[in-house]
Amino acid sequence: MALTKASIERAKYEGDGNERCVKWDDDLPGFGVRVYPSGRKAFVLSYRNAEGRKRLTTLGTFGPVTLHEAKARARRFMGEIIEGDDPQANREHKRSGATVADLCRDYLERHAKPHKKTWKKDQQRIERHILPRWASRKCESITRSEFAELHRKLGRNAPYEANRVLALVRKMFNLAVVWAYVPETFTNPATRVQQYRETKRDRWIKPDELPRLVAAIETEESVYVRGALWLYILTGVRRSELLNAKWTDVDFDRAELRIPDTKAGRAHVVPLSGQALAVLSGLPRLDGNPHILPGHRTGRPLVNIDKPWYRIRKEAGLEDVRLHDLRRTVGSWLAMDGTSLLVIGKTLNQTTPATTQVYARLNEDPVRKALERHGAKFQSVIQKRDGNNIGRKQTTQASDKAAE
Repeated sequence: MALTKASIERAKYEGDGNERCVKWDDDLPGFGVRVYPSGRKAFVLSYRNAEGRKRLTTLGTFGPVTLHEAKARARRFMGEIIEGDDPQANREHKRSGATVADLCRDYLERHAKPHKKTWKKDQQRIERHILPRWASRKCESITRSEFAELHRKLGRNAPYEANRVLALVRKMFNLAVVWAYVPETFTNPATRVQQYRETKRDRWIKPDELPRLVAAIETEESVYVRGALWLYILTGVRRSELLNAKWTDVDFDRAELRIPDTKAGRAHVVPLSGQALAVLSGLPRLDGNPHILPGHRTGRPLVNIDKPWYRIRKEAGLEDVRLHDLRRTVGSWLAMDGTSLLVIGKTLNQTTPATTQVYARLNEDPVRKALERHGAKFQSVIQKRDGNNIGRKQTTQASDKAAE
């Protein structure tokens, strides 16, 4: 009988605990699902190698791996077998020599770079925290207690960074199972390690702080650094997206900046205010460099803006303000002006309402004013009718009760 998802879910272990129990598929010879005494189920492929030796290789655990995916893997393995290869022997050889450095390299090349816009941060964390400790270690040798110790050490001074490393290691070793660097039974060293509690950062430029920041920015010698900071404050775009923007992305007639590739995975059109257009118009264009904010290297954008920002924020007496807080300032000021969270989310190109919800508390003043107007209007109707004030009865009753 052909295996189906339902038949696999119904399958029970049959044996005395020592026997191998496999439910074979009638449609694909050699393909089946192994049922363990514990109830775990894994897809397997039975075959003979070039020497005639019978082999059984595991294709993945049922659940994380679907029946369709497992059959696709089985067919790929069959192609290798026909060519004279031995997939199980290859996996055993890979596992026997696979180091953490090998896994890190494959993670970056096969997963991070093709799929993550923030892959460089993963690379930095790998180079800073993982490779110095475990580069030459076998993947299978890394234990949960070892990683938990690293997580604790990082968490003493940098709990947010510790949590990012936790997520990175968990993902890498999940892929290590898929890529056969470790056996199916391997315990991911990042599992059951508790992440540190995180609180949303709530720093932005207050109205009374802005004059000091303006004065400090104007002391910066580089016109491009000044331009970058003004554009952060006026548009709210992400730092990397702004630094990589080119003149061809600017439409002065429509007063728009088009960012073709964003963290949200979609193009983002940013309306430009008159002030933002004035900043752009004042930036000199460099021959041979297409970027709005050119760097020192020919044809490359401005990259090192942290050092001048540290000088500027110190000059302004705002040493706790980070560059990203300028983007948060845009959302905060819009919220204080009564702008809806939906519009704020679109302005900042945020994909989830939860991300924008942080600005909800700043919408309280417009709501308060609206309710004050509503209350005053309601009061005027009451007074016109009988001259009473809202709450007068409750106040009178409270006074009478106190007198008693």
